[in-house]
Amino acid sequence: MTDQPLVLTPLHEEVRSRYAEAARAVTTDSAGCCGPDCCGSNASAESVGGFSIGLYDEAERAGLPDAAVLASLGCGNPVAVAELRSGETVLDLGSGGGIDVLLSARRVGPTGRAIGVDMTDEMLDLARRNAAEAHIDNVEFVKGTIESLPLPDASVDVVISNCVINLAADKRATLAEIARVLRPGGRVGVSDIVADDKLTPAERAERGSYVGCIAGALSFGEFRDGLRAVGLVDVEIVPTHTVAEGMHSAIVRATKPA
Repeated sequence: MTDQPLVLTPLHEEVRSRYAEAARAVTTDSAGCCGPDCCGSNASAESVGGFSIGLYDEAERAGLPDAAVLASLGCGNPVAVAELRSGETVLDLGSGGGIDVLLSARRVGPTGRAIGVDMTDEMLDLARRNAAEAHIDNVEFVKGTIESLPLPDASVDVVISNCVINLAADKRATLAEIARVLRPGGRVGVSDIVADDKLTPAERAERGSYVGCIAGALSFGEFRDGLRAVGLVDVEIVPTHTVAEGMHSAIVRATKPA
């Protein structure tokens, strides 16, 4: 797949700009860095709303470039809950610095493939460098938005993402695209920020910014209904920890009927 120019909305541009800034900060911080705890590594994650640096254990981080770990700006560890199997094709929405793609590639092995889609050139460049440094070659990073994925219908077995769906400018389109690219019997295993059903959009915005992964979060009911509306079944949303009052990091699972 070849990167294509994108037409971005103002919201896309806001998100892209902040994540480009984070990619540049990570690259600067990791220069000469000896590990994930040096160089003030939390600064770039906190500036964009990342919650997940501490959610990857030492065994998972082993062998990964420092920059891949420092750029983990999500809210969970979707690879740990996606139940990936050898030979599968995995798609990571909003792949950032590539940590979840690289971990997925390890899980699916040499007969499988992990694909990352991101709209930020700086993050794509960082992810490709990280893959090369880690000597992981069953990966691909492609430029695109998650509302219009640059992949064919029924082309992946698993869709993962890490605190990205809440950033989508059009969440209905994003969920429809997930269903489109999944093969029959394929599954979703994502980490995302989800709001209590009682919170209005205005109340969510009071708790944090859009690029900070709070204001754009769906409620539990909205997320559940949205997945079912695009034909996915066995929907499960399990909160893991609270990130603000009434706002939770959650594991979201669903399946495309065979």
